[in-house]
Amino acid sequence: MLKNFFISMLGALAAFWISIMLIFILGIIFAAGAVVSAITGMEQGVDIQDGSVLVIPLSGTIAERQSNMEFASLLTNEPKAASLESIIDAIDAARNDDRIKGIYLDCYGSSAGTATRQAIREALADFRKDGKWIVAYADNYTQGDYYIASVADNIFLNPIGAVDLRGLATMTPFFKGLLDKVGVEMQVVKVGTYKSAVEPYILTSMSEPSRRQTEIFLNSIWGNITSAISESRGIKVENLNLWADSMISITSDAKVFVENKMVDDLKYSHEVRDFLKEKLSVSEDDDLPSIGYDSYVTGAKIPNRKSNKNKIAVYYAFGDIVDSGREGISAEQMVPDIIDIADDDDIKAMVLRVNSGGGSAFASEQIWEALEYFKSKGKKFYVSMGDYAASGGYYISCGADKIYAQPNTLTGSIGIFGLIPCVKPLTEKIGVSFDFVSTNANAAFPVITEPMTPSQRAAMQKAINNGYELFTKRCADGRHIPQDSIKTIGEGRVWDGSMAKQIGLVDELGSLTSTVKALASAMKYTKYEVVSYPNPRKSFWDFMSEFDGQMKARALREELGPLMPLYEEYNYIRTMDPVQARIPMMITLD
Repeated sequence: MLKNFFISMLGALAAFWISIMLIFILGIIFAAGAVVSAITGMEQGVDIQDGSVLVIPLSGTIAERQSNMEFASLLTNEPKAASLESIIDAIDAARNDDRIKGIYLDCYGSSAGTATRQAIREALADFRKDGKWIVAYADNYTQGDYYIASVADNIFLNPIGAVDLRGLATMTPFFKGLLDKVGVEMQVVKVGTYKSAVEPYILTSMSEPSRRQTEIFLNSIWGNITSAISESRGIKVENLNLWADSMISITSDAKVFVENKMVDDLKYSHEVRDFLKEKLSVSEDDDLPSIGYDSYVTGAKIPNRKSNKNKIAVYYAFGDIVDSGREGISAEQMVPDIIDIADDDDIKAMVLRVNSGGGSAFASEQIWEALEYFKSKGKKFYVSMGDYAASGGYYISCGADKIYAQPNTLTGSIGIFGLIPCVKPLTEKIGVSFDFVSTNANAAFPVITEPMTPSQRAAMQKAINNGYELFTKRCADGRHIPQDSIKTIGEGRVWDGSMAKQIGLVDELGSLTSTVKALASAMKYTKYEVVSYPNPRKSFWDFMSEFDGQMKARALREELGPLMPLYEEYNYIRTMDPVQARIPMMITLD
């Protein structure tokens, strides 16, 4: 009997492990097939019915670009993250596609920066100029989605929904109290009155200069948003502010939004579908001829982007600027890319699309130098700024022949700081001590277990000052502005795009699309091809190597929710270069 028991147990274990292996193998096969399909292009063409509507869902995070395929999404039912690049491409293509009669904005609460939303809104406004229509619907409009939707011909709202209009705000977390409790002192050296990125570690609230600059650019951006809504909907700006102050979204019946022209009518989603069928002259019993923007742009031929000898590169640089690694703007990866593009005779000019609040000062300098090499080849180089192009983001932008920004872009923040933690109070609390043997006084510098000596702090300050001198010189040379003038408007101060144009930090206001068109015009191109960089990695094992990190990130986002930015900030500090050109961390509530 005992023998039979062991035989049964071993059989069960064998079956279990065989099942596990089969699942793993099948998963690999499935994933490989999905990856291959994604790499080779799942859609070689899109069957688009004449008289169709292009569907653009506004939901989830709208990233700058899908730089790499999200491998995790292939193994789950989660949709791919939306990208500004794909949305704009789809809208631009649909403008000149006679099969597409209009656009349907399905608004379910997207997350994006104000400049990103502005770019989408501008593309939609251009779409309407060609006589085509836009219809928007939401169960409840978030403020950001409504800003985009306000350009539509028809705006519909669920009969028990609302339009969230309440203004803009930022919330900055401060860690000094926590650091004091655990026994960690952040040793800071900086240049710039407004260089407030270090404040969360040394203060418990915003400094007056930081508060003042934040109030100025927030009010400016809010003014841009309310003016745009006012123009599209025929509503006075003062009324929009009055409604925002009165919390109209939670105090009023949905009919109020119709009465005040914020929306055109109250409808359920199926009634909006019937409305679209009527506009397209489709029978009630027939399906609505529609296509999602992602499928459309994958299979559609983009105007002015077909194969052409006149090639313009668009290089997407977004995220934190780091010395090395796969995430963000990695100098280790970007510098060779720029050199290769510069040496490519087929590439005649380049637009650098920057969406970054900065990061490593060293990495920023390396990228700046690579871009100077690009220019030395006699090629034009323009910059298009996204939500942010500040501090290190401005560093890599300042040498461009022309800089374009959105009015809602945050830029400038010309300044540098150093940040070195000291955990000696913590180690003393827990009874841990350290001793050193060294050949020279500064052999162990920087060390987090001991505070900096006066001479070490003085040396760090000199290094930061030298970095600031170099930063401001790069800006002065690139912008053809005296260095003293750059220092006056520098000091780490953050400017919105409109104000940055007034003081000479940017040349023109406009989107990525308008930047590319301006560069093509400067090159005297009537036809040209846009080539996007960096190229996505195509190795199956590259995708596999990202899978673990993606799944961990998803799990953390689910667990931490709104606290995720705090974790990201901690992780960034833990691994960052000590010398930084970076704007402060801000949680924006839109």
